[in-house]
Amino acid sequence: MNLKKYTDYALRVLIFTGLKSDQELANIKEIAEVYQISQEHLRKVVHELTKMELVVTIRGRNGGIKLAKPASEINIGLLIRQLENDFVLLECFDKGTNHCVISPGCTLKHVINKALVAFFKVLEEYTLEDLIKNEEELLALMGIEKE
Repeated sequence: MNLKKYTDYALRVLIFTGLKSDQELANIKEIAEVYQISQEHLRKVVHELTKMELVVTIRGRNGGIKLAKPASEINIGLLIRQLENDFVLLECFDKGTNHCVISPGCTLKHVINKALVAFFKVLEEYTLEDLIKNEEELLALMGIEKE
């Protein structure tokens, strides 16, 4: 299983933005520089996060982005479920394209599905706040000094 880069970038944007104080705004240019990601990709991600009401964008010369709600209210498992739309891990998970002859009697799909449910159960135990508890270490790795 592989999460999309889009989901990865969304998580990175939230982590970066979550490390800012309530008075500080993040901006796409600095996020792109820190993570070495295209600003265009990040614009799309930020647009989606805005539609999901996870970040707020402020326009203008001194504009930027900030979290729309406390980091403790942004659930990682729910976020990944919203951003990812393809959890067809085996051919038999998609009835429209399933051609496996043993599918009716195969128990592998049940095992894989149980693992997928457990995967999300674990992710849903964490919030953005949990991902940024090591703030000093993250800021140092990003080359950012706290003001």
